[in-house]
Amino acid sequence: MPTVSAHVATTLASHLKHVYGVMGNGNAYFLDALVRSTDASYVPVRHEAGAVFAADAHFRAGGGLAAATTTYGAGFTNTMTALAESVQAHVPLVLVVGDEPTSGPRPWDVDQIAMASAVGARTYTVGLTDAAATTSIAVEHALRFNVPTVLAIPYDVARLEAGPIPATAPTRPAPPVVPAGEFAEATLASVAEALAGGERPFLLAGRGAWLSGAGEALGELAALTHAVTATSALGRGLFPQGEFDLGVAGGFGAPAAMDLVREADVAVVFGAGLNQFTMRFGALFAPGTRVIQVDTEPTATHAHVGTYLRGDAAWVASELVARLKAKGLDGAGAGWREAQDFAALREREVPAEFAEDGRLDPRAAAAALAPLLPEERVVVSDGGHFLGWANMYWPVARPDRMLMVGTAYQTIGTGFPSMPGAADARPESTVVLTSGDGGGLMALADLETAVRHCGGRGLAVVWNDAAYGAEVNLYGVLGLERSPMLIEQVDFAALTASFGGRGVVINRLEDLSALAAWREEDPATRPFLTLDLRISGAVIAPHQYEVIEQNR
Repeated sequence: MPTVSAHVATTLASHLKHVYGVMGNGNAYFLDALVRSTDASYVPVRHEAGAVFAADAHFRAGGGLAAATTTYGAGFTNTMTALAESVQAHVPLVLVVGDEPTSGPRPWDVDQIAMASAVGARTYTVGLTDAAATTSIAVEHALRFNVPTVLAIPYDVARLEAGPIPATAPTRPAPPVVPAGEFAEATLASVAEALAGGERPFLLAGRGAWLSGAGEALGELAALTHAVTATSALGRGLFPQGEFDLGVAGGFGAPAAMDLVREADVAVVFGAGLNQFTMRFGALFAPGTRVIQVDTEPTATHAHVGTYLRGDAAWVASELVARLKAKGLDGAGAGWREAQDFAALREREVPAEFAEDGRLDPRAAAAALAPLLPEERVVVSDGGHFLGWANMYWPVARPDRMLMVGTAYQTIGTGFPSMPGAADARPESTVVLTSGDGGGLMALADLETAVRHCGGRGLAVVWNDAAYGAEVNLYGVLGLERSPMLIEQVDFAALTASFGGRGVVINRLEDLSALAAWREEDPATRPFLTLDLRISGAVIAPHQYEVIEQNR
């Protein structure tokens, strides 16, 4: 007779196909049922936070909903940072955990529902008679509200017989948010008028626009209005007409491109949260720019927004296209963007090979790496000072090909465990990790997971400056004691080799020939590769200067 855990596993497997986790007392029966009785893939990771990061990355890479699983107590509390990141990044996933028995907490139990609630995640607890239904509710909640959901199995009911497993009804996606009412109508009319009358229109789009499928409509809107375009870091590659796109807006943007944004007289933002980095700490737009935001959040997300319209990005963009066509605006004639040299605006500085301290200049390394990376790739970025280099120098085909797991919650140590989730979501692609040495060490347990699971489709680039670079740049420059900010030089190449991969220390650009040779090998037989870039800590990324200025 199927157990409660079997009800959970079978129902969950009808909604998703990938589960990442660490086995323990609280989820042993669930994992037994999952592996024995379903066709879901289970990937063991080495740290519980890594299970959540992997499931998170799977969704961001376009693979759909995935699940993580841990035991109760310490297994659950180890997921808190990862769970907070997924909440703040609006990433749906299901975290299946063991929990205290229904008779009450034991000495080693904690209030897991309260802890999950503290970081913004809702918990659903299964019982003897409702395990399958509760599992489906948890899945639907995650997908409908774009949040991680915790599914708890009390220890004393996990192996109880629960009768036949009921059939699973399909989940229904949440309908798009469509503006309605006289205020919404007036706002739509106002936005259409602003775009029709704007002399220097600018469109900015983010991950929310990608998730809504707004790319085609935004491309048509840009063509009708002759707008210059740009994206947030999480929306790269969204606009179909790349020849009129400035790239990433904010601190990752090229200086000349960001100067042009300040010339816009009307800017419409679709599905971008306008955080401090995208907004260059308030300096992205000039005071005279009329800033309009379209998003599904209850209110505008930045003080510089003058007009806010709550609605689905794809629906609003399509509606604006229809209204502009009705006005006779058909894309004829030259506009502001035709006068620009976009290649020059997007141009980046590529300095000499070595910085003043004799170590590799990270900008030179990033530029040299760009043409050597596998063309079919998903880039996974850990957090830290280095994260600008990939965003500034490495092209990305679509928004789901650059995953910045950790930036929403400002955490590091997310990179290695994110790689397996991205690899499962994009089995045709090479997963390229960009990580600092601090974040790499924090996630070191799951370097083993990445080597084992990604194999020859895994490439890690570690920007190794023997320091917590962001802290050195923020507080070292203020005269604070630097010794706590420094890290002993770690050999990531040797660490990778110890787990069965291949590692190469990169001291000069010619050492990157190892990557060129690796690319020529068969992905099915070549090993995971780590490039341990011994870079200079003296080179500060442009976006970091903006952060430094705010901390003076």
